Amino acid sequence: TWHLKKIPQIVRERTFSLDSPKFEAKPKLELNSVCGIECQRKLPMPSLSDLKNLLSYETVFENGTRTLTEVNVLGAVLDPAANTTTRPPLRKKRQIYGTDSRFSIYDKRFMTNFPFNTAVKVSTGCSGILVSPKHVLTAAHCLHNGKDYVKGSKRLRVGLMKTKSRGNGRKRKGTKRNGLPSFQWTRVKSTHIPKGWFKGVSGDIALDYDYAVLELKRPHKRKYMELGISPTIKMMPGSMIHFSGFDNDRSGQLVYRFCSISDESNDLFYQYCDAEPGSTGSGIYLRLKEPNKKKWKRKIIAVYSGHQWVDINGEQQDYNVAVRITPLKYAQICFWIHGNDGNCTQG
Repeated sequence: TWHLKKIPQIVRERTFSLDSPKFEAKPKLELNSVCGIECQRKLPMPSLSDLKNLLSYETVFENGTRTLTEVNVLGAVLDPAANTTTRPPLRKKRQIYGTDSRFSIYDKRFMTNFPFNTAVKVSTGCSGILVSPKHVLTAAHCLHNGKDYVKGSKRLRVGLMKTKSRGNGRKRKGTKRNGLPSFQWTRVKSTHIPKGWFKGVSGDIALDYDYAVLELKRPHKRKYMELGISPTIKMMPGSMIHFSGFDNDRSGQLVYRFCSISDESNDLFYQYCDAEPGSTGSGIYLRLKEPNKKKWKRKIIAVYSGHQWVDINGEQQDYNVAVRITPLKYAQICFWIHGNDGNCTQG
């Protein structure tokens, strides 16, 4: 069951203008020497003033102007025990193992229906997920490498799937599939990235804050997926997560996968879902029962950050990492979507 949680409040305090970014960074889809799970466990819990700093955010507008918004955080519960996990970490080399467990979705009926139709393509080469009629959730490193915005993020666009009809809609002889997705591209009006993403760039890139929200210029009329607060592994059916994205090695295909989570920290999931670059930024979702109802509901509980190299006791290990939607991140993303915290009190 989805457990309702009281959400902290994020309140806008001040907004400043910043210089326009250069938009010259090279996109890095694999991050090196990221703080790994042992390193995460040793990190001190952030204080309230740390949280205010980490959850302040930059906004970049389509004309290239940029602002910094400072926020206050009300009602946050700082739990010193939250960063520990009980299970011993499982180690495996992250590759696509003997059997590739990904599914390419070809069928038009699936591709254009919920939940697959919520997957979108971001023009910098990542994936994302629709979270409102005008907003897309993706990974921050698809847009910013920690020092500058990546090339191509100035004229950022989002591709929503539409299915091509070949010719005049009749299936031609010899064509096996006429359902490969083509994209309807929409310009992005503004982009929000949490300041926590810029924080640890000197040494550890702050993976905990590898998420961003894009506001589209025009609303779409599709079904989108609601945000949920990420449960612990124990509370997930079979510890399984699901996500769909546009993996680079399967050009023009929507690729779906599910797998179990191996380990967790307070802000991250570590898993070994088969995935290739291009699926970074996909929304990870679960299906759980609605409280007091017989209905099941899918919600986004994490953002897929991709295949990262982490330093574990002086050795580089590879993992697939996803950023969990905690109550604080839920409050922030919800605030970006609605422009106020009035709709964000229950997660």
